[in-house]
Amino acid sequence: MNLARSMTLLISASVAMTSTAYVSSDLKRGAVASITATSSLERSRPAFVSTSASRMKMSTTEDAEETTSSADSILSLTLEKPLGMILEEVEEGMPNGVLVGELSDAGSAYASDERDRLVGLKLSTVMGDDVTAMGFDDVMEKIIDAPSPVTIEFELGEEPPQPQYEIGTEVAIKVLQEGEADREIVARVGDNLRKKLLENNVELYRGLKKKLGNCGGGGQCTYCAVDFVDGEGWEERSEYEDSRIGKWPNARLACMNNIQGPATIRIQ
Repeated sequence: MNLARSMTLLISASVAMTSTAYVSSDLKRGAVASITATSSLERSRPAFVSTSASRMKMSTTEDAEETTSSADSILSLTLEKPLGMILEEVEEGMPNGVLVGELSDAGSAYASDERDRLVGLKLSTVMGDDVTAMGFDDVMEKIIDAPSPVTIEFELGEEPPQPQYEIGTEVAIKVLQEGEADREIVARVGDNLRKKLLENNVELYRGLKKKLGNCGGGGQCTYCAVDFVDGEGWEERSEYEDSRIGKWPNARLACMNNIQGPATIRIQ
């Protein structure tokens, strides 16, 4: 084991919960409870904040204060040590910060009401200091040197958009096509748009060129593109569609879209 890179970080706590942190990179100092990093052979190097039953206070949900920023992009937790967070590098061997890999049920992070959200979140600050561009060891040193309780902020990132219509919900797809009477197709959220149009005998591939060049729904020919006049509950089209049919900003490839809500479409 490379002792310079795989250091054992030591924390002790007094009865009054005023903690003194000891950092040991050799074998000369003793320990009560440790935060350990794995060997250099394990490059993700998770770090575990452990506890000693005889000397360390077991944290409860009352030990953690939780706040979320007004922008809903940062989660702030104030936690008593031991934290019980197993940390990993965001990018192997690079000073790009750390994220929460796992939680130990022996720590205050696990006792927090936010425990179900923490795994996978990147640490943003430790006691107000930005750690997003620090290496693994530097972040660990910040945590060890911090008092107890310690305030840590986490990057929440963007929440995935929630569908407005549940899978299986019945919706109407209005079809406009030159030379044909307007018609309304009953479909269900989750149905593939191309398949649903063909099932209802909509002439999606007009002309010999489209009929012969039909790729069968593989997203290659672009001949199943339909123009969206209106729609409700639909997410933005994919980047792939932008690259293939970018000159038609309101168009979508029917083969690559499952129905997400009611819509009015125009077929050329």
